[in-house]
Amino acid sequence: MDLKTVLNKGVKHEQSVRIGRGLGSGLGKTSGRGHKGWGQRSGSFRRPGYEGGQMPLYRRVPKRGFTNARFHVAYTIINVDDLNAFESGANVDLDAVLKLGLTSPETKLFKVLGNGALDRVLHVSAHRFSKSAEEKIKAAGGTVTVIGGCAEDPAAVELAAKQAASKAAAKKAKLAASEAAAEAAAAKAAAEKPAKKPKPAPADKAEKAAPKKSPKKGEEKGGAG
Repeated sequence: MDLKTVLNKGVKHEQSVRIGRGLGSGLGKTSGRGHKGWGQRSGSFRRPGYEGGQMPLYRRVPKRGFTNARFHVAYTIINVDDLNAFESGANVDLDAVLKLGLTSPETKLFKVLGNGALDRVLHVSAHRFSKSAEEKIKAAGGTVTVIGGCAEDPAAVELAAKQAASKAAAKKAKLAASEAAAEAAAAKAAAEKPAKKPKPAPADKAEKAAPKKSPKKGEEKGGAG
C-alpha cells in the first residue's frame, strides 16, 4: 500500500489517455504512434507471424517430416506367426492377444500383419488385416472378421463398380463414334473424287504403235494402169 493507492480509493482502472490531442498532450505530434506504417493507422492489427511484408521466419526455416500427423491412425500390431501361441480353433481378438502378452497395447485398434507362417486354425477378429495375413489365416483353415468402422462399405464398393462400368461404357461409345465418323469422312472423300479413265487394252496399244506401210513404186503404177 502506498499514498497513491490510498488517495485513489482503490479504483482498478486508470484514467484513459486521450490520443491525438496536440503537442501539449505530452504525446507529441504523432500521438505516440511514430511515423508512417500499418501500426500508425486507425484500427491497425498485426497478425501473429507478420513481419511487415518481408519473408517471415516461419517461411524462411526449412521444413522436415510429415505434416499429416493429425490424420494418422495408430494400431496395435501383431504378425501371424505370433498367433501360433493360441490353441487351434481359438477365437483371437485384441484382448486375447494382450492377455498372453504377445504385443504391447498401443491403441484400441487391432491390426494383423502377414510376417511369418501360421500352422493352426484360428478365428481372428481385428480392425484391419494386411492382404498376406488374411490369405495365410484362410489358407490355414481359419476365418477373418473385420471389426466395424474399417471394413469397406458394400454400398460404396457397389457404387464404385457402377461408376467404373459407366466410365468404361462411355469410353467405348466415344471410341465407336470416332471410328464411325472417320469411316463416313473416308466414304465422302471417295465419292467426291472423280473416277479414273480405264486404261486401254494391250491390243489397242499395239494397233496405235504399228506404223502404216507406204505402197511400193511398182504397185502404184500397176494400180494406175
